[in-house]
Amino acid sequence: MRRRPRAVLALGLLPFCLVQANFAPHFFDNGVGSTNGNMALFSLPEDTPVGSHVYTLNGTDPEGDRVSYHISFDPSTRSVFSVDPNFGNISLIEELDREREDEIEAIISISDGLNLVAEKVTILVTDANDEAPRFIQEPYVVLVPEDTPAGSSIFKVHAVDKDAGSGGSVTYVLQDLHSTKFALDRHSGVLRLQAGATLDYEKSQMHLVTVVAKDGGGKLRGADVVFSATTTVTINVEDVQDMPPVFMGTPYYGYVYEDTLPGSEVLTVVAMDGDRGKPNHILYSLMNGSDGAFKINETSGAISVVQSPAQLRKEVYELHVQVTEVSSAGSPAAQAMVPVTIRIVDLNNHPPTFYGESGPQNRFELSMYEHPPQGEILRGLKITVNDSDQGANAKFNLRLVGPGGIFRVVPQTVLNEAQVTIIVENSAAIDFEKSQVLTFKTSPQFFFLPQLLAIEVNTPEKFSSTADIVIQLLDTNDNVPKFTSHYYIARIPENAPGGSNVVAVTAVDPDTGPWGKVKYSIYGTGADLFLIHPSTGLIYTQPWASLDAEATARYNFYVKAEDMEGRYSLAEVFVTLLDVNDHYPQFGKSIQEKTMVLGSPVKIEATDQDAEEPNNLVDYSIMHAEPVNVFDIDAHTGEIRLKNSIRSLDALHNITPGGDYTWSLQVQAKDRGSPSFSTTALLKIDITDTETLSRGPMAAFLIHTKDNPMKAVGVLAGIMAIVVTITVLISTATFWRNKKSNKVLPVRRVLRKRSSPAPRTVRIEWLKFRRAKSATKFMLKEDPSNENCNNSTRSSLPPIAPALPPPPRMVPNTVTHCTVPTVSGSLTPERPQQSPQSETLRSPTQATLISELKQKFEKKSTNNKAYF
Repeated sequence: MRRRPRAVLALGLLPFCLVQANFAPHFFDNGVGSTNGNMALFSLPEDTPVGSHVYTLNGTDPEGDRVSYHISFDPSTRSVFSVDPNFGNISLIEELDREREDEIEAIISISDGLNLVAEKVTILVTDANDEAPRFIQEPYVVLVPEDTPAGSSIFKVHAVDKDAGSGGSVTYVLQDLHSTKFALDRHSGVLRLQAGATLDYEKSQMHLVTVVAKDGGGKLRGADVVFSATTTVTINVEDVQDMPPVFMGTPYYGYVYEDTLPGSEVLTVVAMDGDRGKPNHILYSLMNGSDGAFKINETSGAISVVQSPAQLRKEVYELHVQVTEVSSAGSPAAQAMVPVTIRIVDLNNHPPTFYGESGPQNRFELSMYEHPPQGEILRGLKITVNDSDQGANAKFNLRLVGPGGIFRVVPQTVLNEAQVTIIVENSAAIDFEKSQVLTFKTSPQFFFLPQLLAIEVNTPEKFSSTADIVIQLLDTNDNVPKFTSHYYIARIPENAPGGSNVVAVTAVDPDTGPWGKVKYSIYGTGADLFLIHPSTGLIYTQPWASLDAEATARYNFYVKAEDMEGRYSLAEVFVTLLDVNDHYPQFGKSIQEKTMVLGSPVKIEATDQDAEEPNNLVDYSIMHAEPVNVFDIDAHTGEIRLKNSIRSLDALHNITPGGDYTWSLQVQAKDRGSPSFSTTALLKIDITDTETLSRGPMAAFLIHTKDNPMKAVGVLAGIMAIVVTITVLISTATFWRNKKSNKVLPVRRVLRKRSSPAPRTVRIEWLKFRRAKSATKFMLKEDPSNENCNNSTRSSLPPIAPALPPPPRMVPNTVTHCTVPTVSGSLTPERPQQSPQSETLRSPTQATLISELKQKFEKKSTNNKAYF
C-alpha cells in the first residue's frame, strides 16, 4: 500500500516552510507472460540452462531516484536465482527439477537507498521430458507350467515415469518384435502366451523376454525426445507329466557264453521318466521272448540268465522289456517298451577280422589331398571290424601303428563289431613333399575289462589281425618358392661387356607339376642395368650397359621367385664392380712451375681416378734431368729435394753449366695397377735461398706467389685501394676544418732539416720531383693584412696535417712517413734514419711497389691543389 505524503506546517515568528516526505519505490506489474516487472505468475521450464537470463525486475521511484533490486530465498531452501542490483536482470544459477520442486518461493525487493519494498513471489517450474520410465519390483521371474493354454496371461510388468503429460505416459513393447511365443499388451503391460504357441519343458526349460517401456515423448532443451527403459522377464517352465519313459543306450545286446553260470547277469537296461523336472518311479518287466530262460530285476533293469547255457535251445533270444511309470498316487502311468537281443556264444576261438565292401580284407587304399582340415574323417575308407566271439572275447582295442599324432582311430574300444573311422589329427604332418605314401597298420588287441574278463586277459589266445592302410597323397600348391639364400653377392669387372653373366640365383618350389615351376624377375632402383632369365635365374647385364666402378661401385636390387598362382619369395642381390686399371694418373694444374727454397722440398701431386687400390696408388720418379745429380724425389709422396751434397746456391752454381738457378725436370707419375699406366710432365723449378727471403716480407711474398701471379696482383691492388681511401678521408676532413675557421692562410713550404742518410741504391723519383718544385711553386710572401683575429695568439705557420696511418705489414720499415698539409697541398716526407745496410737490402720488387704507391699520392695531391 502506498503511503500518503505528509507535510508539516510551522507558524510563528519563523518564516513559513513546507517539508515533503520521500515516497517508497514500487515494482511494475506487467501481467502474465511478461518477462519484466515483479515476477507475477512467472513460470520457467525445468530444462532451462544454468546461467540463462530468465527475467528482468522492473520498477520506479516517485522521486526519480536510482533504484536497486534484490532477491532472497528462505534459509532452508537453495538459492536458485541471482539478480543484477543495478539492472534487475535475474539469472538461473541452479538446475531446476520439477519432479523434486515444482514451485520456488522467493522475496524480491526494490530500494531507492532510503526505502525498501519487498514482495513474496512464487515461480512455477514447468515440466520437460527429462525422466525415463523406470520398472518397479524388479527382477521379474515367473514360473509357468508347460501345459499352460495358448493366450493365457503369464505376467504383468509395470513402469512409472515421473514426467507430466505425454512425457509421463508409458507404453510397452517386446524388444523382439518377431517373437512367436509371447505377446505383450502395449498399455497394460500384460505378458501373454501367443495363440497357437505352447511351452515344452523337455525342449526349453527357460525363456528370457526383454520388455521395453517408452514414454510419450516431449520437449527437452528445445528438442523432441523419447526415453525408454528395458527389463528382462525370466520365464521358468514347470515340468508336468506329459512324456513317456525313455530308454538310454539303445539298442541293447547281451551275450551268454558257454561257461556262464545260471543266475549270472547278462546286461542291464536303463530307462528314465521323460518328464525330468518331476520324474516318476520306474518299474521294469519282461513281456515275451524269454521262454523262461531269462528274468529282469523290476527296479534295476538287470537281466539275468536262469538256465545253464547248455540248456538254451536258441542261438539268439529277442526279449521285450517294458518300463512303467508309477505316479505319486501309486497308480500306473505312462509305459514304454524296448527290444533286447541276447546272443548265445561259445568259447574264444575267432580273431578280430577286418571287412571291406566285398568281404574280409587286409589292405585298404585311399587317395586324398595333402593338408586336409583338422578333424576331417577319411570318408573314402569303408572298414568294418568284427569278432565272432561273444562277450568279453569279442572286446578289443583299435590303434594305429606308425607315425604318431597324425591320425586317430575311432572307436578305440570295440565290442563285437564296429565301423572304423580314421580322423585327421595333425594336418601339417600330412605333407606331399615329405612323404608321398603314408602306411599305417591297424592292430586290434584283445582287452579284458577287470570286472568281467580278467582271466581272458592272461590267456595265450589274444588273437589279433592287421590291415594295411595305404594313403596316396595328392599334391596341392601349398609351398612358396624359396631361394637357396636370402641374399646373393656377385663381383664382376667394370670392363665386362654388355650381356655378361653376373650371378645365378636359385629358388626351389617343392610342389609338383605346374605348381613347382618358378618364374624369376628383378626389380629395385639398382636393377636398371641388369636382366634375369625368367626360367634359369641367371642374372646378366643389359646389352647396352656400361659399367664404371668410379661412378657406381655397388648395386643392389631384389629378385622375385613366383609360381603360377602368384605365391612368391624375395632375395636381395649385391653386385660389386671390380675395379680395372683404366685411368692414367693426372698431374694438377700447378705442375708446370715450382719455386724451391734452398733446404725445403717442393711437392708434385698426381691423382688416379680408379676406384680401388692398387690401381689408384701413384709412384713418382724423375725421368730426365740435366744435370742428373741435382734432385731426388720421394716415390710415394712426390716431394722433390736437392741432393744432400748441395747446401748452397754457390754449390748449385758450380754444377750448373749455364750458371742458372732454373731447372726443367721430366717427372713421371705411375700407378701400381696391372697393366700399369703412367703420365709424364715437364716441371720447371726456380731455386732461391733463405737470404733472399730475409730481405723483407714483400720479397718473400712475391717469391712464394710466383707460382700464382694472380694472388700477388690481388694483394697489391688491395693495398693501393686502402691507401687511396685513407688519403681521400684525411684531405676531406682537413678541408672542412679549414673552411669552418673562415681563414685563408698563406701557402708556405715547410722544410725540416734531417740528417743526411747514407747513399742508397734505390732512389725515390717522385720525392725528387716534389722537392725540386715545391719551394718555387708554393713559397708566398706573408701579408699581415690578411690575418684574421684568431691569428693574434697563434703562430703564422700553417696547421700540421695528421700523420698517415702505418704502412701495411708486408713492407715494414720501407714506406716513408709524410706530413701532408692540406691547405698548401705540399708533401713533406719524414724519413727515419736507416743504416746503410737496410738501404742496401731493398729489392727491386720493393722499389717498384713503393714507386707505384707514391705516384698515387702525387696524383691525389694534384687534384686537391686544383680544387683549392
